[in-house]
Amino acid sequence: MHAGFGLREALAEGHPSRSQSRPWSWSRYRSLAVDSGLALGYAGAGLLLGREQPPAGWQPLDELGAVLTVLVGLALLARRIAPVAVFATSSALWIVFIACGYWPVVNSMPPLLGLYTVAATRSLRTSVGCAVVVTGTWVYAGLGNAENSSMPTVLAQAVLFPAVVFVVGRGSGRLAERNRQFAELTFQLRAQQEENARRALTEERVRIARELHDVVAHHMSVISLQAGMASYVFPTDPAASRRALDTIAATSREALEEMRRMLDLLRVGREDRPDGRTDPDPDADPDDAYAPAPGLELLDRLLDRVRDAGVHVTMEVVGTPTRLPQGMELCVYRVIQEALTNVLKHAGPTSAAVTLRYESRAVVVTVTDEGSGAFRTNPVLAPGLGVIGMRERAKVYGGSVTAGPRTLGGFEVRLVLPR
Repeated sequence: MHAGFGLREALAEGHPSRSQSRPWSWSRYRSLAVDSGLALGYAGAGLLLGREQPPAGWQPLDELGAVLTVLVGLALLARRIAPVAVFATSSALWIVFIACGYWPVVNSMPPLLGLYTVAATRSLRTSVGCAVVVTGTWVYAGLGNAENSSMPTVLAQAVLFPAVVFVVGRGSGRLAERNRQFAELTFQLRAQQEENARRALTEERVRIARELHDVVAHHMSVISLQAGMASYVFPTDPAASRRALDTIAATSREALEEMRRMLDLLRVGREDRPDGRTDPDPDADPDDAYAPAPGLELLDRLLDRVRDAGVHVTMEVVGTPTRLPQGMELCVYRVIQEALTNVLKHAGPTSAAVTLRYESRAVVVTVTDEGSGAFRTNPVLAPGLGVIGMRERAKVYGGSVTAGPRTLGGFEVRLVLPR
């Protein structure tokens, strides 16, 4: 029906509820423009229809009829703001139009559109009441020209037209409400995902800072030991004392660099957890809290544990191995550990390869797996918390981590740390 033109789309954008008002936005202005077009269109269509010769028993449209027709159409301007009031106004003007002896069909569309809006946005009781008003008005028009009308036809139209508009309006209202609820649920889920990601990021930063703290503590222990030895052997062995002082200088520089990285890591923004609290790792071994931070020398032990779990792992070192700062070795170890853990979790029994490449200006670590038939990585999924942790570790040393499915199957994690 013409009365429903544009309303379903407008309802999808969201009507203001009975207890909630929203600030004006571009969608509201667009809705007002649509309603303005409908009001002017119905008024113009009514005036054109009124110029035709009416059926027997109805008088042609004159100045008063034209004014009533324009008023009935213009009432639609406020149908979204006050649907019931607009329906009442258009229906009252329509009744006056009929009482003056004009052809009812000329102004029948605006009240039907008003009924549609009420059915879509208001309660069932109010909607039924408005439908009864339309039915009564239609019957009143038929009785006013009974000698020239077929009452069975009038009664059928009086019941059928409002009923169809009522049913379609109620269905549009339910659809708009479901769309609104779905949009709100989507917004809440997105906010929850962002909050979970921020929480995981903060916890991972605190955990990395703890490990860097252990690295700095180790450096300070070396400095204290070397300083004591230098003081002890200075009178008898100046060369050994100088070597100890050189070790102190190098170790202190490395410790200061690790301290700077740890402080940069802990400069979290307002979006992170303000209390800085983190929950203990449930999978952590309590004895590991007092163990030295792992480095590249423990990679063989890590690979053996993964092999025992059912994954065939190979290790390849390309280039000439050089000594890395302890914090950087810890970063390499943790990334390999997390990547192989993900292989165990998601790929199942398969084969994996670890490549450690020493380049002139960077250290590149690649962990790949062949995947399995039971699991296929979805490239559109958001990165997991393990990937977030790996990227945070690499960021501390100015590096980067990329993770994603391989073209030929399986998964690849790539770490690049500048030297």
